[in-house]
Amino acid sequence: MSTDDVYALMSRAEELPYGEARTVLVEDALRRAEATGDDVLAFRVRVRLTDAYQYGGEPAKAFATFSRTLADHDRDPGRYDEQRALLWQMKAAVNSLTLFPEIPLDRAYAVLDDMERRYLASGHSLQAVHHHRNVVARHVGDGSADRWFEKWRAAERDELSDCAGCDPTGMVRHLAGAGRYEEAAEIAAPVLRSELTCNEQPQSVQTAMMPVYLRTGRGDEARDAHRRAYRVHRARLADLGDVAEHLEFCGVTGNEARGLEILERHLGWLDRAPSPHAEMRFAAAAALVLRRLEEAGHGSAAVRRPASGDRAAADVPVPELRADLTARALETAARFDARNGTPHQGDQVRATLDAEPVVAFLPLADHHRRPAPAPAPAPAPAPALASSDVPAAPDDEVAALDDLDALLDAGEGTRTEHDRRRALAAWRRFDDLAAGTEPTPLQRARRLDGQGIERVMAGDREGAVACWDEASRLFGELGDDARRHRVLSRRGATRVGLGDEGGLADATAAADHFAARPTADGAATGALLRLATALLELDRPADALAALDRVDPADAPDAAVEVDFVRGRALLASGDVDGAVAALRRSLAAARSADDPEEVARPALMLVQTLTRFVPGGADQADEVLGLADEALAALTGPSPLRAMAHTERGLALLAADRPADAVADLAEGVAGWTAEGLHPQAVGLRVDLAAAYHAAGRHLEAAEVAEEALPALTGPDDAESAHRARLILAHAQKEMGEEEAAAGFAALAEDAAKAGRHDAVAHFLEEAGGVLTALDMDALAAERYAASAEAYEEAGDPYGTVRTRRRAALCLLWSGDTAAAVTAAEEARAALPGLPAGNEPARIWETALVAFDQARILAEAGRLEDAESCASAAVDGFSTLDETEPAEQAEQLRQQIRAAMG
Repeated sequence: MSTDDVYALMSRAEELPYGEARTVLVEDALRRAEATGDDVLAFRVRVRLTDAYQYGGEPAKAFATFSRTLADHDRDPGRYDEQRALLWQMKAAVNSLTLFPEIPLDRAYAVLDDMERRYLASGHSLQAVHHHRNVVARHVGDGSADRWFEKWRAAERDELSDCAGCDPTGMVRHLAGAGRYEEAAEIAAPVLRSELTCNEQPQSVQTAMMPVYLRTGRGDEARDAHRRAYRVHRARLADLGDVAEHLEFCGVTGNEARGLEILERHLGWLDRAPSPHAEMRFAAAAALVLRRLEEAGHGSAAVRRPASGDRAAADVPVPELRADLTARALETAARFDARNGTPHQGDQVRATLDAEPVVAFLPLADHHRRPAPAPAPAPAPAPALASSDVPAAPDDEVAALDDLDALLDAGEGTRTEHDRRRALAAWRRFDDLAAGTEPTPLQRARRLDGQGIERVMAGDREGAVACWDEASRLFGELGDDARRHRVLSRRGATRVGLGDEGGLADATAAADHFAARPTADGAATGALLRLATALLELDRPADALAALDRVDPADAPDAAVEVDFVRGRALLASGDVDGAVAALRRSLAAARSADDPEEVARPALMLVQTLTRFVPGGADQADEVLGLADEALAALTGPSPLRAMAHTERGLALLAADRPADAVADLAEGVAGWTAEGLHPQAVGLRVDLAAAYHAAGRHLEAAEVAEEALPALTGPDDAESAHRARLILAHAQKEMGEEEAAAGFAALAEDAAKAGRHDAVAHFLEEAGGVLTALDMDALAAERYAASAEAYEEAGDPYGTVRTRRRAALCLLWSGDTAAAVTAAEEARAALPGLPAGNEPARIWETALVAFDQARILAEAGRLEDAESCASAAVDGFSTLDETEPAEQAEQLRQQIRAAMG
């Protein structure tokens, strides 16, 4: 074993975030350091291992390494000289001692006393000591916490005080726990405005501020703090206790669905919790979320519990999991209270378990709406009189009617939205009056027909068919052939819509009946329209057009809107785009002149979809599309799926017109609208467009969150393209936010591209991953990604990409401290230069000069100054040839530095 191996491992470890991978490398480095016999080197690695355990989610292991290094230092301070690091680590040791109920509390007080002695002996302020006495006092619920808090605030800060973000965070927690929310906000304000780069910040102060914001009515700030802080915490096992605070936040803000998502993501962490205290907090907060889910009517749901040890993965019912987590939290709290001699931890757990909402609902995004209660099981459809499932608007004229037949007459002929509201009011009035009488068989049959319409309006098409089955039977017994065929027409079209092709016979029979026996009420037109619609459902547009050709305009002049609307759909399905556009324009013109403005919405939106999807156009068409969407929205006065569609189309049009910032509001409304209507596939698909708009508008946090919302639902065979797009948006958004997960996202996209044999895409995504890692100073890993990217560029036949990524790999190796490997990689980049194609001399010269410049830097670091000087000179000549003044000046400065080093 050599010391070089130890330093190489430590260098690689420092590139990684705290966690299992980093800890494993440092443990390996310690084993190698001990094998060299260099006690000082082993001591220094052991100090770093304490940090790795502490911040990587294994604080129990840190006790042993910290005790060992502290004892080594005390035995020979001159030789084992990391005093400042050890004094700093004492703070974490005190905090960790409180988190394990099996460790006597006296140990924490003893370390605090030792810490005070050492700080005084080394000439340091006691500010950090007072801070951690406050931490212990708050843990046990001791009233001395306020006294230590005042000492902490009054003491002078020094180099052993927590950083400018962590110190105020602790103060915020004390003040928030005491209900002093405005004081907490004042302390946090300057911290939140500053740039914080500590491992714990800014996510810790943002998390601590969530209850402060909620209790002081700052909902927007609370939402933003949750979203930003949780994104950091969710990747760190050590932060399980902080994740618990985000669960509790969801439980008291009406965001049980979000809480369930967080619970399912981290439930497996309970089996490797960093401490019993974190386990207790998470279990309590999770139980709160599950209780709120039950109270919202979702107690029948199940939560996926991952496998652990001998336990297989399983779906656990919400009540069962809540009971388990509640017991787990209370049992652990009892252990703490027994150790501490106070009921404080148990009281806190019970307060979490019983917490009530601070606000009824705090939307976490523009497209979020409060989740609707779980629907009760639908009653089995029965051919009996029943109240409508759909609220009816008041109608003074209907309310004045006392005659059952007149009310049934008012309920028939529902076509416009006004007609439907009037019909609902009439049927409700009928039900009220009929409750005290015995309707005639004809009245019962007519009411069943109306109940079928009501059920369709309520979304219960199966129930509607059942009502119409009975109504048609009764009309047949009564010999009322006209009404029977009206019912058959409705029943047939509805059955086809449900996937039952047998319904076409009913619809055809009704259309033929009325065509042969025209009536004065437009029944023939209605039957033919339903037949044409059914034929479209069966993908028979030519037959649908033939049915529409049978419509007599004189039969129902006011049906022109619907006739041309269905004709437009049929023409589009048959491939006649121009004919479809003309028919839809006629339908829209007729709707504009109709009495009911809501008639405008459907043809306007269908025309929008046709123009945007099938008709190439420019700025004029874009203006028309936006105008039509505006017109549709203006026409819609009440809740309707058409409103969601209108926002969707306007948002997509704005996105296509490269106006993403304007598109966001409409797309968010579209997602919310589809969700409210229960049309989740439409909402999921549109989330990807919303994520794209957020990303293009520079709102990368929102883009990442919306893409993450969409991905779990994009698992079907037809979702591959949308899922790929969502993952691509997510990776780019994470890249813009500086999140390490972006590198993994691009690597995963590269794997998918490799399966498809797309070497160019593989190379691109690996290069993107390298760029993310470079920006995070994870240079050794970045070099690996660039090297793999270069190989893929070679496979793709892209010599420029090959040269560029080999050169970047060489630089990353240099920055990672592996100069020898950097020299080799730079030579590989130079060897790839002859592969650059002829015909674009400026590009060849530019790439050659870049390779020469970077190779000069690497060779100079390797001590090969003459070769470095030659490369620097070549870079100067190349950049100068292209009149690239600034790069040429930088290359000249490098050459002069090399010459100076040569003497």
